[in-house]
Amino acid sequence: MRVRAVRRAVAAALVGGVIATVGLTGCEPPPDTYVAMGDSYVAGPLIPVQSTAPLGCLRSNRNYASLVKPKIRVAKFVDVSCSGATTDDFWAAQDVQPGPANPPQFDALNRQTKVVTFGIGGNDIGFTSIVINCGTSLPNDPGCKGDYVHDGRDELSERIAATAPKIDRVLKEIKRRAPRATILLVGYPTVLPETGTGCYPLVPVLPADVPYLRAKVKELNAMLRNRAAAGGATYIDIAPVSVGHDFCQPLAKWVEGLTPTTAAAPVHPNAAGMAGWAPMVAAAINRVVTS
Repeated sequence: MRVRAVRRAVAAALVGGVIATVGLTGCEPPPDTYVAMGDSYVAGPLIPVQSTAPLGCLRSNRNYASLVKPKIRVAKFVDVSCSGATTDDFWAAQDVQPGPANPPQFDALNRQTKVVTFGIGGNDIGFTSIVINCGTSLPNDPGCKGDYVHDGRDELSERIAATAPKIDRVLKEIKRRAPRATILLVGYPTVLPETGTGCYPLVPVLPADVPYLRAKVKELNAMLRNRAAAGGATYIDIAPVSVGHDFCQPLAKWVEGLTPTTAAAPVHPNAAGMAGWAPMVAAAINRVVTS
C-alpha cells in the first residue's frame, strides 16, 4: 500500500508539473516580428553605429528600419540587410569582408513575421560599377551615357527590365515563408538633383550625364512600384520626400556625393536621410498594420 501511495504521489507531481509548464508557456505565443531586408540603401553603410553581426554588411543601428521599429506595433525587430546585396543574396549566404558571411536573408522569415520591409534591385543593375564609371575629374571626358546607350540599345534599361522578374520571385518567396506578413517594398531616394544638370565638379558627374542617370533612377523606381502592385505589396516611394536633399545640396543633403562630408558611404544615404524617410515608412506600416 505504501509503495502504491508513493507511486500515485509521484505521478500526480509529474502531471502537475506538465500542466504547470503548459500553463506557463502555452499561453504565450512567440512575438510578432518586423523583418528588414535589402541592400546598402537599407543597411546604412558607415553611418554610426555599425553592427558587428557581421561587420562586413556595414549595417547601422540608425538606418531607417531601426528608426521605424519604435514607431510601429510589432514586438520584435530583425534587420538582415547587407551592403552589396542582390536578390540572389536573399536565397544564399552573402560573402562579406570582414566575415563571417551574412546568412540568406530569407532565413529571417517565419510564421511569426508580421511586417517585412525590403529594398533591393540597385545592385542587380550594377549600381557600384555605374557610380565608378560615371564619376570623372576630367571635364572634357566624353561621359558615361555612351557606354550604355548605343546600337539602338539602352543597357541600363535592359538591366532594369531583367531585374523585374527577380523582384517577382522575391515577393512570392516572402509570401511563402511569411504568410501572415504585411509586405512593403521601399524604393530609392532622389540621388541626383530633380532638375538641372548637377553640380560638377562638386560632384564629378558630367552635366551631360545627369539627365540620363536621373531618368534611370526613376525608371528603376517605376519598375519596383509596378512589381509591388503586381505582387500584392505596398510600395513606399521615398523619392518625392527626398527631393531637394540630393547629393548636390551642401547643407541639406540626405545622400552623400562621391566624397562624403558626413559619416556615410559615397553616393549613399546619410543619417539625415535615414531619419528623413523613416517617418514615412512607419506611417505606411501603421496604415496597414492595425494590431
